[in-house]
Amino acid sequence: MQYPSSWLQRASLGEKIVSELRLQIISGSIHPGALLSENQIASEFGTSRSPVREALRTLSGEGLIRLERMGAVVLGLTSKDIDELNDVRFMIESFVLQRLSQIDHEPLVATLNKIIDKMELAGKHQDFIEFSYQDLCFHEEMILGINHTRISHLWNSIREIVLTALLVATGKRFVGKTHEIEPLIEKHRLIVKALVSKDFHLIEKIIQEHFKDTRKTVSETLLKMNQDN
Repeated sequence: MQYPSSWLQRASLGEKIVSELRLQIISGSIHPGALLSENQIASEFGTSRSPVREALRTLSGEGLIRLERMGAVVLGLTSKDIDELNDVRFMIESFVLQRLSQIDHEPLVATLNKIIDKMELAGKHQDFIEFSYQDLCFHEEMILGINHTRISHLWNSIREIVLTALLVATGKRFVGKTHEIEPLIEKHRLIVKALVSKDFHLIEKIIQEHFKDTRKTVSETLLKMNQDN
């Protein structure tokens, strides 16, 4: 699997390098404990070492690698890492939905319904790349919808790992578990219905169920792929 080029149209060379390396690490193509050489990566991407250093610093900040003198050691995503990422997502989105339940959100609801329609279309066409991107957009629209600067900063600190993990897990889901796609779309519809109700207890229940499913699917998929590789 390669990182989708359509997601990198406005990316710098450093961002392209980090996106590809992040995908290889999260998918298990690059094993935990592997050594990453600045010179080797620069050669593979046909560039100088400067954008490679930029990429490695980003991955280090995300906890995926440990920087060494001339490269890095791959740490990967452990089950603890995945659980903690889901914990942060749950805290963010629970707060976001609580805020949204207290304000006018009709334009947001219309946007979320359009995104679900795009997910459904992507599901019918077996386009896991578009499906995973729209899945992320659905949650991101809600986060941005409360116009909370610090929450946005917190979200952006995990966004790329979440998107890459979704890409890997969704790709696997589309191959072996296509029967799960429609129920997943329905879970997003339930979030919108709960949001419209402005019933925070219902919203909290729906988001808990959704994240329980997400935690299970992503954890099982990523850990299994790392074991298989």
